[in-house]
Amino acid sequence: MSPKNDEYDQSSLPSLLPIYYKYLFPFAPYYQWLSYQENAGDISKREFSFTLSNDIYIRYKSFCNQEELEKELQNINPYKIDIGAIYNLPPKDHKRHAAGKFKPQSKELVFDIDMTDYDEVRNCCQGADICTRCWTLMKIAIKILDETLRDDFGFKNIMWIYSGRRGVHCWVCDTSARQLTQHARVAIVEYLTVLKAGRQEKKVKLRYPIHPYVKRCIRIVKSYWEKYGLLDQDLLLNDKTIKVIMKLLPDTKFRETVTTIMKDLNLKTSTERWIEIVKAFKEYCNKDTNSSRHQYLINEIILELCLPRLDANVSKSVNHLLKSPFSVHPKTGRVCVPIDPENVDEFDPFTVPTISDLCHEVEHLKKEDDDETGNKKAVYMSTSLGKYMNTFDEFLAKLKIDEKKLAIRTANQKASPYEF
Repeated sequence: MSPKNDEYDQSSLPSLLPIYYKYLFPFAPYYQWLSYQENAGDISKREFSFTLSNDIYIRYKSFCNQEELEKELQNINPYKIDIGAIYNLPPKDHKRHAAGKFKPQSKELVFDIDMTDYDEVRNCCQGADICTRCWTLMKIAIKILDETLRDDFGFKNIMWIYSGRRGVHCWVCDTSARQLTQHARVAIVEYLTVLKAGRQEKKVKLRYPIHPYVKRCIRIVKSYWEKYGLLDQDLLLNDKTIKVIMKLLPDTKFRETVTTIMKDLNLKTSTERWIEIVKAFKEYCNKDTNSSRHQYLINEIILELCLPRLDANVSKSVNHLLKSPFSVHPKTGRVCVPIDPENVDEFDPFTVPTISDLCHEVEHLKKEDDDETGNKKAVYMSTSLGKYMNTFDEFLAKLKIDEKKLAIRTANQKASPYEF
């Protein structure tokens, strides 16, 4: 079960949100991110959506500048902010145009990974509940996808965001990523999907030669397997996950061998059972002339239990909306903060500040400094949100450099060779 947050009371959210949007929401860096330096005009065509109290949902909002965005958020104090695509026309004016004239043009390549999609293979929690033991699955997903997006696709500006409750979101912000067609997005999702969707009992089937991406998945998953799978989750001592594993075994004979191992009362831990299963599988391969068809079984098992589960529809569609960074999750009160992928093992979702924490910190700061008209950035940087803002600022600095380099290259390519 999730560790309890004793300080946040969901009923207090309406009174906390005005403080959050006045003092804590990082409007300037947020606007800088979405305006992408040289393309500030595009933000007026960017769709925002807001969820208000009583689940009132407002789509197709757009803003010409930071001041308009800031004024609107402080006026309506949304429970949730979603970000959509950049359209060919301002979304707020979409009803003024004939059907078919309003079309999405670009958007970041995004990924949504939710812990509920792992329910079949985690024993500690179910549904919306998470704990530090199953959070390892998010660490694995971030490491696999971040390395792959950088090394295999050449993307550089990748931002990871905690969803505020039970998952993570990825925003790939390179210009080349934002301009991807829907077909290209589908192709990338398919490339990343080793765990096949559907009702088949075995969702990971490896064949020779093993693809480099799959080798990466195996390497990263194995680095967590002993602690996560055998110690934290005890996957071989729980009937639910034992049933999942048994379905993956190649034939009746080997399945009977593993059943015998599971019933051995002398094997009291998942680690002991796993050692015996691996040993039995080696013996099976030595005896069975057809065993080469199943030579990757051990890797298939650990991948099936640990691989990232992607919400493909979120990534494939250009006009799909995704929860905004720095939105507040109304159930937990936690802010959707950036995660440093280079230090993903140190990220703890249960230490992410809640809106209650932050508002209390603001009140304390205001007592220390009666000047309430001070620099808002200084306010949020002086709270527990500050260290997450450092991660965001580092991301923005790198993005700014890459955007400028791209602008220079583009200008040089367009320039006439006779211009000096």
